[in-house]
Amino acid sequence: MATIAPKKRTGASRERTSTHEGFLRHNNMFWAKLSAALAIALIALYIFVPLSGQHFGSSWLGYTLGTIGALLILWLTMLGMRKRAITPGRWSLKAWTSAHVYLGLGLTVVGTLHSGFHFGWNVHTLAWALMLLVIASGIFGIWVYATLPRALSENRYDQEGAITEKQMIESIRSLDRQIHEAAQPLDSETAMLVNLSLEGDPFAGSFRNRLTGNYPKCATRTAAAELRRVRAYKPRTKNDPLDKVDQLLTRKEAMLGRMRQHLKLKSWLQAWLYIHVPVTFALIAALSAHVVSVFFYW
Repeated sequence: MATIAPKKRTGASRERTSTHEGFLRHNNMFWAKLSAALAIALIALYIFVPLSGQHFGSSWLGYTLGTIGALLILWLTMLGMRKRAITPGRWSLKAWTSAHVYLGLGLTVVGTLHSGFHFGWNVHTLAWALMLLVIASGIFGIWVYATLPRALSENRYDQEGAITEKQMIESIRSLDRQIHEAAQPLDSETAMLVNLSLEGDPFAGSFRNRLTGNYPKCATRTAAAELRRVRAYKPRTKNDPLDKVDQLLTRKEAMLGRMRQHLKLKSWLQAWLYIHVPVTFALIAALSAHVVSVFFYW
């Protein structure tokens, strides 16, 4: 009996392939190539097209580059609005993000050529500097999204499988309950050391602590270190309750380290936006002042 070969699911396989395609390589890097071609064309135009006098923003080429740059800036700011209307196809969010990245990088050429390399302590140079700062923060954001999500995912896995942020918090609370029960037979002085871990806020600290994942005033680490120092000068006995408390504190230290690493990676995924977005609004304000000053006071 002849067997029938299964049909190739080209549509499904294509869909799976596109799912794993990042926005930087979207559509065979179409927007990267277009942005590079635009930059090369503008540089050639700037070098080889003769102008009367020097290159200034007020020349016809300067006005052309300025118009292109202003329109690009306004369009690039629309990505936030575009995220609220996700649709597939040519103008999917992935395609829009790819265009946002590469046209944003091309803006460095457009804006710099528009200035004619004439800089000073004025609103025009301020707009150019803010543009570069927005682009630099965007480049950092690209690096963040290209590297940190994988690290965030790897931090969630251990020998027992994946664990969510909520499960990490519940695990820390469960360890606190176990430490409290195990510390009941301890003398008052040793119990006070254990209470340092139970009563201290494991996530108290500054934004810098969260970004670095470094908590030098960690109560659990202090309690564990002091407890081990006390144990070093006490004779070891069988079924010593300090052994169990020490094991639980060690487990809590490890879970806290994992949780803090999780929060650190999440913070870095968001922190760059605290620069990118406000500076973008400052750029739009400086750009508006630049345009008004050129057309009404130049």
